Amino acid sequence: MIEIASYIILTIYIIALLLILFYSIMQLNLLLNYLKFRRQKKNMPKFDFSDAKQVPNVTVQLPIYNEAYVVERLLENISKIEYPAEKLEIQVLDDSTDESIEKTSKKIKELRHRGLDIKHITRANRIGFKAGALKEGLAIAKGDFIAIFDADFLPKADWLKKTVPYFKNPEIGVVQTKWGHINRNYSLLTKIQAFALDAHFTIEQVGRSAKNHFINFNGTAGIWRKNCIIDAGNWQSDTLTEDLDLSYRAQLKNWKFLYLEDVETPAELPVIISAARTQQFRWNKGGAENFRKNIGNVINSRNIPIKTKLHGVAHLLNSSMFLCALLVAVLSIPIWFIQQQNIVPPWVVNFTWVFIASTLILYICYWFPYKYIHAGKNMNIANYTVDFIRFFTIVLGFTLHNSMAVLEGYRGKKSEFIRTPKFNVMSIKDRWQGNKYVSKSISKNLFFEAFLMLYFLFGLIYAFILKDFSFFPFHLMVFFGFSFVFFQSIRPNCK
Repeated sequence: MIEIASYIILTIYIIALLLILFYSIMQLNLLLNYLKFRRQKKNMPKFDFSDAKQVPNVTVQLPIYNEAYVVERLLENISKIEYPAEKLEIQVLDDSTDESIEKTSKKIKELRHRGLDIKHITRANRIGFKAGALKEGLAIAKGDFIAIFDADFLPKADWLKKTVPYFKNPEIGVVQTKWGHINRNYSLLTKIQAFALDAHFTIEQVGRSAKNHFINFNGTAGIWRKNCIIDAGNWQSDTLTEDLDLSYRAQLKNWKFLYLEDVETPAELPVIISAARTQQFRWNKGGAENFRKNIGNVINSRNIPIKTKLHGVAHLLNSSMFLCALLVAVLSIPIWFIQQQNIVPPWVVNFTWVFIASTLILYICYWFPYKYIHAGKNMNIANYTVDFIRFFTIVLGFTLHNSMAVLEGYRGKKSEFIRTPKFNVMSIKDRWQGNKYVSKSISKNLFFEAFLMLYFLFGLIYAFILKDFSFFPFHLMVFFGFSFVFFQSIRPNCK
């Protein structure tokens, strides 16, 4: 019986390791694509914005919900976008239920007096959440192209002039730009988020776009061809990541997506862990929902090459890597005991090299975006190694929370679209305490995170008893990861 249980544990462990290795190899391939693409000369299509016949109508959509702290900043920033006034429409898609709606209305009236074509669109309900608001706005939008910005994004004045010209190619359905981080150095939490997003917006988006693999519109800081949205089936709210869903449906209909690494759109990162939890849960559950919804269409499509299918599978499996990492971590202690008892042949349990190899691949991959972004800022391999270890440690601490989201997504359990609270915190001098949108509730996963913290502490202590330190570095990282998430989560939100 013990031997059977051991083989079951080993089987799950090895499958999780191999899936992580598959994902890492796909990342390495994207890195090679990225490095090759960076060496190529890139030219923006010529476009005469003074010629009214050439300039298309553009609608800027701003989906907002209870954004009292950032809405005025958002609207003031959008008002500075450089584009022929007669060709630009702004839709404020306001689902707010608090007094911020009055602040928004007042600011919109001020901007109208300045000559902007700006509309305040409200709904009696939040049916479909963000996807529902975008769809309702699209039905009355004047623009042939639809630019979308979340409330915490601050596009530069020339943003449209840098993106619209690419639509001269009639096959282009979306132009997505890179996210910047206005509060990258606010705290360890924001630094870790920026570290992860930098990798996504360099090697992943560029690496996929360079070879015409499927990329995703990131929900904001991008611009759509209106006909592409309609042709792909319009916005749908049956997943929590409606952006990823529409992206895959559009590309399966042969629309081309373009990613511009050199056009950066600054945005604000969540500064407290409850907000980061909310965002991570939505992204990872939505990723799993999209796997269920779109994986069959990707695999069965006759219009896309095998390599694009492989990258599509890896992309849709992205959130599932948290579940694989959690399984590897939790099962490492039983594996350790199986190894000690010699229940199965030694070669069967010696699969730790797979995890080490996967981690080294990611270490190499993440180095390049780190190097390019931090160039000239006292950047060196030692600093990077410290940052990578901190990133990897805290990511491991999020594995339980994100795995629960993934499992809900695979089970088809429906939940509300809970938006990430915004803080208007851009530097260490700014304060978030007292923000009325901060959740006061404790995550239901906190008890289990505390248990896992103690579970891996047991592993660390028992290493000295057994005098076997083969898993010690890994258990130390996981222990610190869960400790960080647990203690940050129980900190009082307000002073």
